[in-house]
Amino acid sequence: MFDIKWIRANADAFDAAVSRRKGASVRASDLLAIDDRRRDIIVRLNDAQEKRNSLSKQIGQAKAQKDEAKAQQLMADVAALKEFIPQGEAEERAVDAELRSALSVIPNLVFDDIPDGIDERDNVEYFGRNGTAETAAKARAPKPSFSFAPKEHYELGEAMGQMDFETAAKLSGSRFVVLKGQVARLERALGQFMLDLHTNEHGYTEVQPPLLVRDEALFGTNQLPKFEDDLFFTPHGESRLALIPTAEVPLTNFVRESILAEEELPLRLTALTPCFRSEAGSAGRDTRGMLRQHQFNKVEMVSITTPETSVDEHERMLGCAEAVLQKLGLHYRVMNLCTGDIGFGAKKTYDLEVWLPGQDTYREISSVSVCGDFQARRMDARYRPSGEKQPPRFVHTLNGSGTAVGRCLIAVMENYQQEDGSVAIPAVLQPYMGGLKSIGGR
Repeated sequence: MFDIKWIRANADAFDAAVSRRKGASVRASDLLAIDDRRRDIIVRLNDAQEKRNSLSKQIGQAKAQKDEAKAQQLMADVAALKEFIPQGEAEERAVDAELRSALSVIPNLVFDDIPDGIDERDNVEYFGRNGTAETAAKARAPKPSFSFAPKEHYELGEAMGQMDFETAAKLSGSRFVVLKGQVARLERALGQFMLDLHTNEHGYTEVQPPLLVRDEALFGTNQLPKFEDDLFFTPHGESRLALIPTAEVPLTNFVRESILAEEELPLRLTALTPCFRSEAGSAGRDTRGMLRQHQFNKVEMVSITTPETSVDEHERMLGCAEAVLQKLGLHYRVMNLCTGDIGFGAKKTYDLEVWLPGQDTYREISSVSVCGDFQARRMDARYRPSGEKQPPRFVHTLNGSGTAVGRCLIAVMENYQQEDGSVAIPAVLQPYMGGLKSIGGR
């Protein structure tokens, strides 16, 4: 969400920045034309109110002078103004709503160092602020090698009889799965491991948020209005609630309509929740297996910071997500998303892409984004700087997957598969699996 005053003062810079975003065609002049209409209405309303007040005084004076004719004329003029003012106020509200609607669908402006591009093919591999390909490789597990043709996760899970898409389809339709037995336990173990890591080692506070949220919360984290078709809604009295597409929505909205003390920041929250997405724009993509489901579990990380610390927090959050994959011994890479692939609300996004030997390719397992004050303006989330008396400032918000549990299950199964169809359990997960070192197999 943007401040129209800033756009007016920086029209050329706004146009240049918006032009970098895929599919964004709005220009500052379009928005300022709406704002000019709003300003004109406000001027006319103020003039009318001042004139009404002045005429009201003159009525009293005319009556004091017993000039009834003049008093009657003045009263008629005031009545006309009283009729105009509510109409003007209604017109102002309508133009306000038009301007707010126009501003609400403009994507965030990305940082200058974001690579320009059309789609994911133009993303650039990232090795850390001062890193190189060599230093990054030392921190990550190498690609696994196999003496046999590696299978995809659903082939392994179905062979075990513990990954059931047929029953899920009977219950709910396509893009659902039923996990059973040791595979279900492995998925649960992954979520618990991630939560313990982020709370015990990374300083996040665990939260169990509501899974149903109001439209206002979805607007705050920019799911509405642009991504309404990707959400599942349920009636709620005279309104509606939506199943969360990610725990980013409730966690970030914890600070909506509030003013925090600077000493409370950074605020770091994490949650393991089911997530629900209609995948409206993904027809025909990843129809086999668990890669793109309507319901999946994810560990989410959210940070609320001051403007001065948000960029450093972004790097820190990336490290927290990387730690999950490093401790699991999974090979991955980090991509700096280009202007054609970055999300609507982000100023900068790193994608962690894990290696899937069954597919012989990298697939996204986590996105870590810094949003600046874009969401804070939509939520009216601010903080009061410490020290000198200053007006409240908007906070900065960040979010990241830490990580997608279902996709992490896929990665563990494919990377740790054995020739007999079993799956070895990474050492860090064995305590969560009751000491089991492998599952499945002949």
